[in-house]
Formats: sequence, C-alpha cells, structure tokens
Amino acid sequence: MPRKRRTELPQSRGESSESQEPGAGRGAQPPAERSGPPQQGGGGGGYQGGRGWRPQSQQGDRGGGYGGSRGRGGMQQQHYGGAREYQGRGRGQPQQPQAPKLHLSTPAPYPAGVTAQPMPSEASSSMRPPEPSLVTVSQQMQQLSIQQEASTSQVTQPPPASSKSVRFPLRPGKGSTGIRCIVKANHFFAELPDKDLHQYDVTITPKVASKGVNRAIMEQLAKDFKITLIDEDDGTGGQRREREFKVAIKLAARADLHHLGLFLEGRQADAPQEALQVLDVVLRELPTARYCPVGGSFYSPDLGRRQPLGEGLESWRGFYQSIRPTQMGLSLNIDMSSTAFIEPLPVIDFVTQLLNPDVSSKVLSDSDRIKIKKALRGVKVEVTHRGNIRRKYRISGLTSQATRELTFPVDERGTLKSVVEYFYETYGFVIQHTQWPCLQVGKQQRPNYLPMEVCKIVEGQRYPKRLSERQFTALSKVTCQCPKERERDIRQTVHHNAYHNDPYAKEFGIKISEKLASVEARILPPPWLKYHDTGREKNCLPQVGQWNMMNKKMVNGGRVNNWICINFSRNVQNSDARRFCYRLAQMCQISGMDFALEPLLPPVSAPPDQVETVLKTRYHDAMTKHQPHSKELDLLIVILPDNNGSLYGNLKRICETDLGLVSQCCLTQHVFKMLPRYLANVALKINVKVGGRNTVLVDALSRRIPLVSDRPTIIFGADVTHPQPGEDSSPSIAAVVASQDWPEVTKYAGLVCAQAHREELIQDLYKTWQDPVRGTLSGGMIKELLISFRRATGLKPQRIIFYRDGVSEGQFYQVLFYELDAIRKACASLEPDYQPPVTFVVVQKRHHTRLFANDHRDRNAVDRSGNILPGTVVDSKICHPTEFDFYLCSHAGIKGTSHPAHYHVLCDENNFTADGLQSLTNNLCYTYARCTRSVSIVPPAYYAHLAAFRARFYLEPETSDSGSTTSGMAAGRGGVGAGAQPTRGPAASAAVRPLPALKENVKRVMFYCVQVDLVPKSGGEFLVNASYNLDAFVP
Repeated sequence: MPRKRRTELPQSRGESSESQEPGAGRGAQPPAERSGPPQQGGGGGGYQGGRGWRPQSQQGDRGGGYGGSRGRGGMQQQHYGGAREYQGRGRGQPQQPQAPKLHLSTPAPYPAGVTAQPMPSEASSSMRPPEPSLVTVSQQMQQLSIQQEASTSQVTQPPPASSKSVRFPLRPGKGSTGIRCIVKANHFFAELPDKDLHQYDVTITPKVASKGVNRAIMEQLAKDFKITLIDEDDGTGGQRREREFKVAIKLAARADLHHLGLFLEGRQADAPQEALQVLDVVLRELPTARYCPVGGSFYSPDLGRRQPLGEGLESWRGFYQSIRPTQMGLSLNIDMSSTAFIEPLPVIDFVTQLLNPDVSSKVLSDSDRIKIKKALRGVKVEVTHRGNIRRKYRISGLTSQATRELTFPVDERGTLKSVVEYFYETYGFVIQHTQWPCLQVGKQQRPNYLPMEVCKIVEGQRYPKRLSERQFTALSKVTCQCPKERERDIRQTVHHNAYHNDPYAKEFGIKISEKLASVEARILPPPWLKYHDTGREKNCLPQVGQWNMMNKKMVNGGRVNNWICINFSRNVQNSDARRFCYRLAQMCQISGMDFALEPLLPPVSAPPDQVETVLKTRYHDAMTKHQPHSKELDLLIVILPDNNGSLYGNLKRICETDLGLVSQCCLTQHVFKMLPRYLANVALKINVKVGGRNTVLVDALSRRIPLVSDRPTIIFGADVTHPQPGEDSSPSIAAVVASQDWPEVTKYAGLVCAQAHREELIQDLYKTWQDPVRGTLSGGMIKELLISFRRATGLKPQRIIFYRDGVSEGQFYQVLFYELDAIRKACASLEPDYQPPVTFVVVQKRHHTRLFANDHRDRNAVDRSGNILPGTVVDSKICHPTEFDFYLCSHAGIKGTSHPAHYHVLCDENNFTADGLQSLTNNLCYTYARCTRSVSIVPPAYYAHLAAFRARFYLEPETSDSGSTTSGMAAGRGGVGAGAQPTRGPAASAAVRPLPALKENVKRVMFYCVQVDLVPKSGGEFLVNASYNLDAFVP
C-alpha cells in the first residue's frame, strides 16, 4: 500500500481553515465592471419624527442628562405585523401601503452643528430614477427589489447564483489622520512569472477517497498512463491485491496572468481566481510533500519541539502560507501556527492517559467506554505483534464485550475460537488486559477485532475534536510568543523553506522575497471619554489603550434597589458571602450607581446540583416579599466554585429564559481576595446589565462624529457561532445586537436565534409567516431592533451601520446579497419607501496578517508588551488593490502578539471617507462596557459574539452535550412571540429546535457582558501567540 500523504487544494484567498477535496469549486467570480453608488435625489431628507412609525408607548431612561440622572433603558414587547402602529400618517389620514422600492439613495446630511428636528411624514423618502451611468447598479438592485407583501406566506429567496452584477465599494482614498509611522507585515513580495499557466482537472476511476492514494497515482502518472497499485504485504503469504486506475486529464482553465497584472495595478475589477489558485497550488506542492498539511497550514515535529497537552495529545508547530493580491502586487502571507496532534503512543498508554493511571487494573465503566470510543473513532493504528509487518487500520469503534469474552468462527462448521486463544496460538502473544474491550477496525459490516495492546497510534494525525479546558490552556501557553520572537520565527521559516530553491516555483518562474514588507501606517489618536460630572475627573483621555475608574463615576449609573445572593461554593461561608456582597455594593455606589447596601433576603448557600430548585424558590420568596409593592428583583449575585462545570450555563439559562432575572456570577477565588480592581470591574458589568452607561464618547455628546451625529443612526453588530467539532447536528447560533441610544451609541440590545447546523447566513434577520386570523405577518431581528430603537429614543433611524463578524472572503458576496436584502425588507415592512442608507462592514479576526514595530527597541513605537501601539491603522500596500478595507490594531497587547482586526466594506451608501470609518471604528473600541481598555474588534461585533456564545447555554442538554438535535419547530429567536411558523431562507429545509424566548426585561439590557475570550479554532488549531484579549477577568 503506498504511503499516504495528506494534501489540500488552496483556499480562496487563504482564509478558510477547512480542508477541500480535489476538484472543489473555485468560488464566485467578481464582475468585470464597478459602478459608483448613486447620489441622493431630492427626497428622503431628514429625520421623520412625531407622526410616522409611532409606537403606542415609549420608555426611555428614567431621568435624562449626564449631571446625575440614573435609569434603565427600555425595549418593550414587539408586535409583528401591526402595520397601524408603524405606517406613516399624513394629514391625519392613514397612508395606503405601497410596494416599497429598494434603492441606494443617501439622504442629504444635516448641516454641521444642526440638531435633527422632527419632520412631517409627508417628507418620506422618494427615489429618483437611476442615472444612465448607473445601469449596472440598477440591474443589480432589481434582483434585490422588495415586493409588496402578498396575502400568502412567501419564502425568502436565497442569494442569486451569480454575483456579476454587484461590486464592492472602491477605496475612497487613503486616510491621513494620525501620526505616520512604519510597521513590518508578515507579507513577502512574490514576483509573477512571465509565462502562461494552465490548470487541469484530473479524474481518477474508480474514485478514491484517500488523498495518499491519489497522490501516489499522480506520482506514477509521470511514468506510465496505465496505473497499477499493489497493496502492502500483510504477512499472511496470500496474494496481494492489485488495483488498476484510469486517469483522465482535462484542461480546466488558463491562468490569465495578464489580467492578474491589470487587477493588481487597479485597472481591472475582477480578481482572476484561476490564476491565484494555480500560483497557490504551485507554492504548496513542495511543503505538502515535506510536511503534514492541515487546511492552509503545514505541520511537522521537525518545525519545533513537540509539547505534551495531556490525555494523549501533543502540539505540533507549523506555518500558514497563502498567496494574496495586494496593493504592492502579489504577496505570500506566512504566519506561525500550532495545533493538536494525537501522540504516537501504544493504544494502552493513550487510554491510560485519557482516563487515569489506575484504570489499567479495573473494568471500564460505561462512561469510560464512551470517552474512549469518542477519542479513538477514526484514528489510524498499526499492529505491533507481527514483527516488521506494520499493517495499518482505522478504528471504527469498540466491542461491547470484554476481550476474554470475544469469540469468532474459524471454519464453515461454525467452530468458535476466542480472541485470546487465537493470538496465543497464532502469534504466541499473551493478552494481558483481557477485561478491556477490543478495537473494531475495518468496515462496520465485517469488523475485525484487535486487542488494544497490539496496536500503536500512527504518527501525524491531527486531533480534530474539541479540546478539554486543560488541553486548551496548555496549547495556549505553548503558542504564546512576544512579537520579536514571532517575527524571528517567521523569518526563519521563510529562510528554511528556501523558495528560491523550490523546483516547482523555479519551473513556473515564481520568485519570493525573504524580506518582510515595510508598510506605511498611522497611529490614530484615542478619543476623549465622558464621565459623570460629580466625579473628580469628568473627562478622560486614555493612555496607550487603557485607563481606570479612579476619581471617576459612571456617566449614567443604574439603579439596584432589590437584590439577593445565592452561594453555590462549599468553601464560602454565609458570613464570607455577606462580607463580599457588602464590599461589592460599596464599590457600585462609589462608581456612581444607586445600589442598596443590603440584600432583600440574606445570602443562602446551596449545592450545585440543586441550582434550578434553589433559584426558583429564592426568586419566589423575594417576589412574595415584594408582592404588596409590585416591584421587580433587580439583580441576582451568584458565587460559583472555581471549577463549576455546567453550573454556570444552567444558571444563566434559568435566569434569562425562565425567571427573567439579570445575574452576576463571581468565582470563589475572588470572593476571598476582594481586590478593588476586581470589584470595580464587576461594577462596570452590573451597571450595563441593569441599563446604565459606563462612559460615552465626548464627540458623541457634542455631535462631532461624522455620519453618525448629524442624524439618528443605529449601529448593528452580528455574528454566527458554530458547534464545536464532533457535534455534527447541533445548530448554529446567530446573534444580532443594535444600539438603543443616540447620539451616545453605547447601549446595545441583543437577540439570538438557532439555525441550521453550520449555516453562516443569518436566517431570522427578516421573515414572514402566515397567521390564520391576521394573514401575512412579518418580523425578524432587524425589524424588532429598529422598533426597539424607536421606542427607546423616540427617533427613527436615518442611517444604518452594520458590522458583521465571522465571514470569510469566499462568503462575501453570498452574505451581502442575502443579509442586505433582509435589512431592506425589514425597513420596508415598517413603512413604505423607508430605506435608510446602509454601510455594511465585515469584521475579520481569523486572518493571518501580523504587524510588527519597525524597531522593537524603540520605546515610543511599542507598548509594554512589545506590540504596536493601539490605534495603528494600515490601508496601503498589504490591503486590497482597489476595494475599501483596512487593518486596525485598536487595543494594547497584554500577552503575545497583537492580532489586528481586518475591516472590509461590502456596501457603503453613507459614503464614508477612509478617515471617517477608521476613526469611528477605533473610537467605538473605547466604549466597550465591561472594562477600561480599548478592545480588539468594534464593540457591536464583540457583543454579538458574546450573545451568540451565551445562547448556546439555552440549548436543551441533549443538543448541547451530545450534539444531537430533535426535530421540532423552525428556528426560534430569544424574545420572539410564539405562534405561526416563519418562512426562512436557504436552510429552511432543516428543522431546528428553537431557543427558549428571552424574557423582555432581560433582552432590553446588555445581559451578555461575560468573559468568553480565547475561543480556539476547530480542532484546537491556534494561530501562534494570538494576543490574549483579556478585557476582563470576571464571568
């Protein structure tokens, strides 16, 4: 049998870490022309307030300005399909619904310094016909046009198959704000060949799933077109199997390097994907033969010292490589990476590490067997009891019986022989662990039995499943490097790869520089922050991305009059809990909150396994005490054990979906330490959870933020989180948050929904369903959050800024088509011709670009961790040749190498300048609610990630633990009323159990402010030394 080598085809632009089989698609082709956005015509002017789109009741903050009023914002129950409430009214007569038209118009901005005033709804948006030069955009918009809601339910259409009619915005020039500097990037200039390249598709018959066999066939193909492979000698003396393969080669595409050159020069809009793919394949050929390829990365024990991770796993060092089109031409992006591999141990030793050292002398329990089966299924082993013959098998399962009980027929008469006897008589091997099960290998229909002690795990198998917390911690420590060391390792990797000696690169005329790219950058200034006027420091200018709460008070302190405490830690006495809660209440008061020092009921202790009973009993006792006053319980403080397992998730699920109770959890270790810094940090979280604001941008209050302060603007954040590896049927969770205050843009309400497994498009942005009485109704996350904004502010959003997290470059067109269409439909369902201009920005963290200081010894160019300074922005050289994108490192490094966020604008009807969008994004990063640091990605996207992560706790146990999902209703959303089943988009055919609804008083506040940083990639793959964004240390 030929040696198996794992190969991958290159990823589109190198972003995806998922493996692709040969012959995978090349992705959508961009269109050939780009048209600029249409300019605003006469209609649609200013904010329409007062008459149109009015809710029945409004609830804003209790109290107003920033001099001392405190209160909790409101997001009330939404009623979908109630057109009477939200349709514009003119001269007292209801307007007749009209078919809304989708357009790209941008309302004329207000003059500088002029406050938006309500206008009659007669001034509702109107649209000029497109100018002749905008035919392309007009045709594109026809595909996205919103039709009037019919009387019957209509399914949301999937995105068009072709993206030829849409172009992403051109770069509106380069930014100039900030202090100019030079940084180095891990991009290496690649010189193009001067010859034509051709790409061929290869078909092998019969089809072979093994990439190693495919590669062996291709190696032989150079010698002979008739390929015959002979299996390895299995030592039985029998005839070895011969397999004959036919190979068909077909010209797939010609790599048009001329067009690639035009694209890199900015003279052509399309990126010739065939040419990029061919170049990527050429440069991956040699490392694929040398190392173990995983996605876009290559790993080997020779690239760095192996590090044990525990439970039979070890880390391997490697590097990521991808060819990318940039402003400086083609560049090769090289980055360091580490991931988990299975140690090449005897299976007995692996199982001993997986369980515990004492297990070898015991009979395995059912839970032990399940754990072993999950860990070993799919793992390749080789036998060790036959001398030099090391035949390989793939494990399919475990036997249900112990080895000593297993028998099998040895002749046609059905004579049985035990496995123990067979191995002794045939090989002279005495099986020691007869109480353990055997490994099942081969096909399920005809399994073979192998005792564990005659098998050894084959080297070089990546561990694709979820890491335990201990393994995850060990891997994160291994991957942590300071920027200087990381840059050194990248240089050494490029030198070691010796691209100038790569025979494939030479053959194709590709030359790779060994110097990191020097890039012009700018350091954006930090924004001034506003705190309460009663504090000693009313305004604050952060220094190197951080500040503290000394001498400051929250700009809007929330009110907590009624609270209780429950202690689930055995090590904490009730007296300790009382002392801790009193100190925390004091800190909340000092920080500016209206916080009662004494709880409504004394703290109570309870065992963790009684969490539901205790929570409901204590909540009932508190509400009974308040029954005469009809008051709500404002807060639950919970003390958890340091290792609390599923307790935290169960508690949050019960509080937020059953009781409607906001909670703050604190670990036992902090209860005893009671550090002021920790207590101040918890106070920040509590304040936003009860509806307060911690700080506000001074520019927001003074109305000086371009394209945000001049008219009512709502800022969205959206993200989709997917199940961990191994959970093959668990749903994905989508979350959308939206600002609920203007001009402050600091409070965000959030909604979550479950959707089909690994579905990236957010299904519930807009949806319609059929009600048997009321007919066709509409709703969805966008509509509900727009209504909530109106109720909280009394204003109708006239601009939408949408930050979308978690989208790879290969999904840009699909996400833009589907989700922008949903936004437009949600707006039009509220009022005919209501189409505020949208800016749609993708936020990417899982890319491989790293930025380093030009001189690591220059103290003025780096922060205390050795990283580039917060506010460093790059929009040249390593960015897209023509489109509107930039890299922004908005945070100060703490540990490791900072990871800049990549922002790519897919739609910009607000016509942002480069400085305008870069400064807005950087300034928003200083408004993150749960810490006094700027954060690494824009807060609305961060909040959406937190909300989606939190919602996974709401899944039923059988879904979240085992990965199985019971068929049920269509995906529900936290907070959506029950009733008719909605129609959905591309994944509508997959039935998904809905999430339980969030209680109204929970979803209107920032309940999701929790600590969930450092989430690894699938299978524990780490980008080495990803900067730990430890924004806070509180669950």
